[in-house]
Amino acid sequence: MFNDRNQASDVVAVTERAYARIAPKWWPANAGGALVIPRRHVENLYEIEQDDGHAVWDLTQQVAKAMSSSYGCDGVSTRQHNEPAGGQDVWHLHVHVLPRVRNDALYQRHPNSRWVAADERRPFADTLRAALKLPTSFV
Repeated sequence: MFNDRNQASDVVAVTERAYARIAPKWWPANAGGALVIPRRHVENLYEIEQDDGHAVWDLTQQVAKAMSSSYGCDGVSTRQHNEPAGGQDVWHLHVHVLPRVRNDALYQRHPNSRWVAADERRPFADTLRAALKLPTSFV
């Protein structure tokens, strides 16, 4: 299912149990954030099978390293939310991997996030894909 927030060109890596893609929503100083998602549906952290959890975390680490080395950012943060009170608003587990720059005030700027068009996401996907050197097909 592809739409303006979900394009095949957003996918940067696919493993047996997880995949990574450029996120369709960005914060002002944190362009090119990625999502790492288990391939099997699981609503939140409480429900994930151990092997899928390891796969998600392993790919999260790979994406973070690739982002750090290829984006020129000052650091990387990860976020994962569970239940509405925990900030979850998408009902499929995913881990945010966010490029950070000094004084970006990421956590204070949540209301300033915006949906990003596919053509704006594409250069970041190309950069991460090249840095990761992992398969990008679901077959």
